[in-house]
Parts: sequence; structure tokens; C-alpha cells
Amino acid sequence: MVAEADPVSERVAVASVRRLGQGKARARQDLVAVEAPLAITVRREDRQESRSLGILMRTPGDDEDLVRGLLYAEGLIRQPGDVTGVAVQAETADVTLAAHVDVDGLAWERATMATSACGLCGRLSIDRLDTLGNRLPAADAPAVEAAVVSGLPAALRQSQPVFAETGGLHAAGLFDAAGRLHVSREDVGRHCAVDKVIGAAFRAGWLPASESLLVVSGRVAFEIVQKAAMAGVPIVIAVGAPSSLAVDAARATGQTLIGFTRRGRFNVYTGYQRLRG
Repeated sequence: MVAEADPVSERVAVASVRRLGQGKARARQDLVAVEAPLAITVRREDRQESRSLGILMRTPGDDEDLVRGLLYAEGLIRQPGDVTGVAVQAETADVTLAAHVDVDGLAWERATMATSACGLCGRLSIDRLDTLGNRLPAADAPAVEAAVVSGLPAALRQSQPVFAETGGLHAAGLFDAAGRLHVSREDVGRHCAVDKVIGAAFRAGWLPASESLLVVSGRVAFEIVQKAAMAGVPIVIAVGAPSSLAVDAARATGQTLIGFTRRGRFNVYTGYQRLRG
């Protein structure tokens, strides 16, 4: 299992509140999850000029994983040697890429701020659904027991220390077919949590993660299925609902998509052949 590199204290802030109940207002202090900008730039090691990828709103912590996961999910990097350096300082991340990386093909440059609700999402066009990663053949993907699927949200919750303090973060986790957790990450944005997990898996040499399951704490939209497909993940499991485009994307890439995983029940939207029991 890949450990988190940053302390919980970086991700939690104290807020003064007025707590109302039974007709009385009391002054209290509450713990809230930190949301802060991260400006990302990339340059090739053989060039002086850099390119801005925009400003990403995220919860500080595991920022190097966030950057690597974002670039991997967009197809810009594929091997550990593609990244020669990541310098994170407070609210900036400067990424240096190897000379062979095609930064000129990077078509999703943004100069505006992206909210934590969407991250830097939607770069791959919807009409390219059939090109998201390699289509995953059913024979090469793991089969998973229904009882394992039912227990994954609780297993993910156990790896959410900041959520336990604040109640304000999403989480994503990479599990094996037996329900063992490989890596988990928290963030105020769903997409950022997934990028952090992909980045950690990339750093550990686990990608493509063709024998893994991605579990997310909330709903699942197109971009999360897109990121999972690019990382080679065959099964995506959500506590919440999927969107119509998430279902279309999972069907196009041959993924198994499961939603509403709660209280021992869940819905299988695509890829039912991978379920057992």
C-alpha cells in the first residue's frame, strides 16, 4: 500500500461558527477541509518556455501525485521517465518533462481557474469515447464477488482521516479483486482525488492497473470513467449515481460500472460479466 506523504494538518483549517440548537446560539470552532489553488505549468527539459495548464482548486497534500495523475489521465505521460522533475511550492507546481514528450500536442491549455467540482476536466471530447485507453477485454479483467463490492465503501471510509475530522472531502481508492486496498487519496474535488490515486499508482509502477478496481465516494461522471480508462482500470465502483455519459463511456471502453453501492446493494450499469455471486 502506498502511504500518504503529507500530514493531515495541511488539509484541515479551523473556522469560527455559531451553532444553533434548541433556540440557542453558541460560539464554537469547527474543522473544515482546506481548499486552495494550485497553478500548474509544464515545460520540456530541452526548452526554456513553459506552458500553463491553468489553476486547479484542490485540497493540499499529495500534490505531486495529483500532477502526475492528471498528466497520465490526459495521455501526456506514459512512463516514469517522461517526468524528470516536479517542483511544488505552496500554490504552484512546475513540471519538467523529458525531451521526447510531445507537449505541442497538449490541446487543453486553460488560463482560467477550475473549480474543485470539475477540476481541469472535459479535455477529451465526447465523440472520442472509443479511444479512451485500450478497450478492456473481459477475459483479461478480474472477476469480483458481489460481497466484496458491497464492502468496498466501508473499506474506503476507513482510509479517510480528513473526512473523519471535517465531513467535507471526497475519496478515491484502488483495490484488488479481493477487496484489499492498494492506495487511497482524499480531496475536496472528486476528480482530484482520482488523479491523486492514479498519480500514486503511476509512481509505484502499477499502471496500467488492469487487475484493479477504482472506488469513489460520491457520484461518477464522464471524466472519472475517462480517467479510469486511461489508467487501464476495468471496474469503477461508486457510492453515488453515475451520469448518462459515464454509462456511455464505460460501455464504449468495456469497463464495468457499478453505482449506488450502499447497504449491501448496488446497481451494475455495464460489464455485468465480471460479477460473481
